[in-house]
Amino acid sequence: MTVTTLDTALTAAAVTAPDAAAALADVAAALAARQVVPYLGPGAFALLPAEQCPIPRNSAELVQRLNAKVAAPGRIRSNLTAVAQFIETRKHRKTLETILDDLFRQTVPATAVHSLLASIPAPPLLVDVWYDNVLDSLLSAAADRVWGQIQGVSHPQSTGEWVRYYAPDGSETTAETAAGWETVLYKPSGAVTPAGNYLVSDSDYVEVLTEIDIQTPIPAIVQERRAGRHFLFLGCRFDHEIQRTFARQIAKRSSDRHWAVIPGELSKNEVRFLALHGIQRIDLGLDEAAAALMAAL
Repeated sequence: MTVTTLDTALTAAAVTAPDAAAALADVAAALAARQVVPYLGPGAFALLPAEQCPIPRNSAELVQRLNAKVAAPGRIRSNLTAVAQFIETRKHRKTLETILDDLFRQTVPATAVHSLLASIPAPPLLVDVWYDNVLDSLLSAAADRVWGQIQGVSHPQSTGEWVRYYAPDGSETTAETAAGWETVLYKPSGAVTPAGNYLVSDSDYVEVLTEIDIQTPIPAIVQERRAGRHFLFLGCRFDHEIQRTFARQIAKRSSDRHWAVIPGELSKNEVRFLALHGIQRIDLGLDEAAAALMAAL
């Protein structure tokens, strides 16, 4: 098969799918059977108008906010990891973390997608790749939930561990305790609460990406709970290599069938990524998809 033919085939595979209603019915059935791992990206916050969302709603907004605090050179100003590295190198890591704490330690309304995920009865695993605390706040509000979170930490800044474990009250705990949680919230990029852990700079990602192919940074309980399950990508785009790498490696050795709610036009890289990894695109707005799934559940 020629490269042109392969690209044509991948395009057809990625964008040709059963109608959205049928796909969402499959998702709802799998969710009810506890066979889905929701994977939440920052795109969920696009459902909020800018004036109602005090935190950055995506990487582009975050890098703008960082530049407003410490102006990076023009050649890197649009590159989030490079700008974060510039601040870390020139102003110290603590300065970078303080800026991120100030940006993300804000009261943010829950979107329809966050509310949907918090309403799923006892999902074994939830993945959230943004730095906010909206989802864990919703999970904490349910008194009958048995859950906790695992956060990725900056390997260069840590004492050698890749992740840390936190009980619902924010206290640090252990992998042994996490094994008893009904629901694990996995925040691979870290989060503002409870401890302000962040993977954001070039040096953070160099360490993780060096090891992630052999799964070292991904905790054993995440690897166990993803096995055989489908992933549902919400608020995610795959037009950057780091986004694709994290999604691919976190979903590794799971099911061979997944879904991604992505409305509108896809980039060529996204088309190839979805097709290569068995991800069926549901071409529907996030708010519509969340409402349909909420009704089904």
